Amino acid sequence: MGALSAELSNQLLSTFGNRFSISQALREQHGHGESHHAQAIPDAVVFAQSTDDVVETVRLCSAAGVPVIAFGAGTSLEGHLTAVHGGVSIDLSQMSQIIRVSAEDLDCTVQAGVTREQLNAHLRDQGLFFPIDPGANATIGGMAATRASGTNAVRYGTMRENVLSLTVVLPSGKVIRTGGRARKSSAGYDLTRLFVGSEGTLGIITEVTLRLQGVPETISAALCSFESVEQAVSAAIAIVQLSIPVARMELMDRSLITAANAYSGLSLRIEDTLAFEFHGSPVSVQEQVELVAEIVTDHGGKDFEWANAPEERNRLWKARHNAFYAVVSQRPNARGWSSDVCVPVSELSGCILKTRALLENCSVPAAILGHVGDGNYHVVFAVDPDNKAELAEVAAINKKMVEHAISVGGTSTGEHGVGTGKIGYLRQEHGDAVELMALIKNAIDPKGIMNPGKILPG
Repeated sequence: MGALSAELSNQLLSTFGNRFSISQALREQHGHGESHHAQAIPDAVVFAQSTDDVVETVRLCSAAGVPVIAFGAGTSLEGHLTAVHGGVSIDLSQMSQIIRVSAEDLDCTVQAGVTREQLNAHLRDQGLFFPIDPGANATIGGMAATRASGTNAVRYGTMRENVLSLTVVLPSGKVIRTGGRARKSSAGYDLTRLFVGSEGTLGIITEVTLRLQGVPETISAALCSFESVEQAVSAAIAIVQLSIPVARMELMDRSLITAANAYSGLSLRIEDTLAFEFHGSPVSVQEQVELVAEIVTDHGGKDFEWANAPEERNRLWKARHNAFYAVVSQRPNARGWSSDVCVPVSELSGCILKTRALLENCSVPAAILGHVGDGNYHVVFAVDPDNKAELAEVAAINKKMVEHAISVGGTSTGEHGVGTGKIGYLRQEHGDAVELMALIKNAIDPKGIMNPGKILPG
C-alpha cells in the first residue's frame, strides 16, 4: 500500500480545505481508541460532512492505493482505529444529521456520526427511543460497524437485529444501499448483515436506518446483592431460562462495586450484584418484579434496593456505564484493557468462576461485569501500558478466558469486535470459514485499503 504522497495531500487539501489536516495532534488523536492498544497514527485526517465527502476521499485514496480508516467517537476497545499501515482517517463525527423519523413505522434514518445519546434526546418528545446501549456515547455508524450491543440486549437485541439498512461507500468509491425499510425481505443476499460488524474493512457506513421502540409505560430498576458470584450468575441463568422479559440484567462483581462507589460517589453494598430494569405496563412490570424477586431469593439474593425515580435509575446506570473508567481510575496514569466473551447461558456460571479464579492472583486492578442475560461478560483491567511484564500477565489471563469461552461453544468477543486485539482467535473460533471471509474481503476490497490489519489474520 502506498504512503500519503504530496500529490494526494494536495488533492485532499484542495477538496476539503481546513477539513483536511496533517497536524500531529489531530493525527495522534485519531490513532487510538479507549483501550490499551498501542497507538498507530494516520498520515492525515479528513473531516467528512456528507456521503459525497466520503466518496471523494475514498476515490482519491483508492487511486493512490492509500488506506482509509473510518473514525467516529473514538470509543472502540480492540484497536479498530489504529492506522497500522498509515493512511487517511476519515472522521465522520460531523455527519450528525438525523435525516428522518417515522413514528408510525417505528424507524429512523441517521448519518453515521449521530451518537446514541443525541438520537435518544431527539426522540424523547415523540415517545420513542433507540434501545441499543453500549455504555459509551458511541456513534451509530461505529455501533453498526462493530455490531455493538449493551445493557438492553437481553430484551431488545443487538445492532444486528436493529439495523434495517445501510448506506455504504465501497472501496471503489461507489455508493450502495443494502436494503429498504421493510421489516423483512427475501430478496437477494443479506448485505446489511454483511456490513454490520465488518469494522470498516469492506466499506464505510455513512447512513443507517434503525428500528425504534416506544418508551415503556412503566420502568422500574433494582439492585440485588449476593454473597458469591456463583449465586448471582445462577439466579441470572434461572431468570433467562424462565423467559422472564427483563429489559436489563447486569452483573457487577464486588471489585467493580468498590471501584464504582469511589468513582461515582455511591454507597452500594460491596458484594457481587445483579442490577435489573423492567419495562412494560404497570401490571406486567409488577409480575416481572415478583417473579424475579422469588428467583433471586431462592438463589441467596438479598433485599432489592429500588431505584424507581428517573434520576435514581439514571445514576445507577451511569455508574454501570462508567465501569471501565471506574476500574482504570484506581491507578494513576493507567490505561484500560477491556476484554469480552460470550458463551451459551448454560456455560456462563462455569466460565465466570474460571475467570474469577484467573483473577485471584492478578497483580493489577480488575473487575468482572456483563450483560449476563445473553451470556456476555467483560473483564476490565487497569494496566501500565509501559510495563511489559504486566501486559504479558494480563494477556495470558485474557488468552485463557477467551480460549475457554470458544471451547464451550462461545465467541472471543460478544460485542467489542475483533479489531487487532482478537485477530489471533478468529481461526480457532471459525476454522476454515476464515478463508471464506478473506475471499469476501478480497472481492470487495482488492487493493486492501479498507481498514487493513483488522479482523483477518495476515
